[in-house]
Amino acid sequence: MFPVNDRLRAFLKQHGREVRLPVAYRDLLHFTYSFPVKNKDGQPTHWEAVTYDSREWEYLREGLVQIYAILKTEGDMSFSSHLDVARVDYCPFGNSRPFRIRIVNKFNDNYDHYYIKVADASRVYGLELEDMLSPNRITYFTYNQTLVEEHIPGIPGDIYIQQHLDREETNKIRLAKEFVKFNERCFVRLLGDMRSYNFVVDITPDIEDYQYRIRAIDFDQQSYEGRRNLYLPQFFKENNRLVENALRYLNEESIRQYQSEERTMMTFRLVSARYRIKDLLDIMGKDQVSTPEKVAQLKQELSDFHHGNQPLLKAHNMGQLLKAHLKVCLRKNLLLVPRFGLRYRD
Repeated sequence: MFPVNDRLRAFLKQHGREVRLPVAYRDLLHFTYSFPVKNKDGQPTHWEAVTYDSREWEYLREGLVQIYAILKTEGDMSFSSHLDVARVDYCPFGNSRPFRIRIVNKFNDNYDHYYIKVADASRVYGLELEDMLSPNRITYFTYNQTLVEEHIPGIPGDIYIQQHLDREETNKIRLAKEFVKFNERCFVRLLGDMRSYNFVVDITPDIEDYQYRIRAIDFDQQSYEGRRNLYLPQFFKENNRLVENALRYLNEESIRQYQSEERTMMTFRLVSARYRIKDLLDIMGKDQVSTPEKVAQLKQELSDFHHGNQPLLKAHNMGQLLKAHLKVCLRKNLLLVPRFGLRYRD
């Protein structure tokens, strides 16, 4: 865990991410009992449902409903009378140890989730970069050492591979295309550890078929690891079947085309949010979100990959390295953007 420093906190306040929350992460740690949560097939998961003392629960329950209103209606509590907290789950697995809050509509039993975690600087940088550089928008808030994230819908990648990949209705060509694009997004913005259980597959019915979107759901490995391959989902054994699917249905030229398409879209997103991204990267460039050993290893491996690129070797931390990597990956596309290309060339 890396703490959120004052400069990052000021950035979050400026952009409406720092909001006073009625319940903190530490408040949820005071549970009295827990029992395993099982999936629909009766198999255990990494989650445990937790219970609280009745007096403490009344305080938590009201605050958790208020947080949901902050996430969904900017704090408008006029709709909260028919909402309730159905369950609080805790995950001791991994380094973030999140709480998952299930909010239920008492009128129709429809439910939704959100997450409460420790405010880790790496995760905050990852969430911001996801919101600005990916095709996905993310709603999250921080308050002191607490982080609240909305639920990202989709089928967990490991479950999708096991239960959906071989279905007759799966369009494996479109899925292969999306995996190539997801792989490219992660590498360009240095988001690591995208094993199958750290992303979801979102399926959208389209004209005569389906479209696929692979979305990251875990951002605590933003610019942390030292090995280049850990920023490429294609190298994780958990993703082997998606890699095999891509190699089966795509040739080398198609893969290069989809990589270029994704870099082009990332370039347009970067240009449209360039001032906000610059502010974030300047803050990250003076922050510590990894160890000096990992920074030294990654900048050398990235420089070798990009044929001895010198700006990469001059980086002193992960923030400076990420900024240099975005430039070297998107340079060709930046020069093609009208007007901005001239400024970038200068």
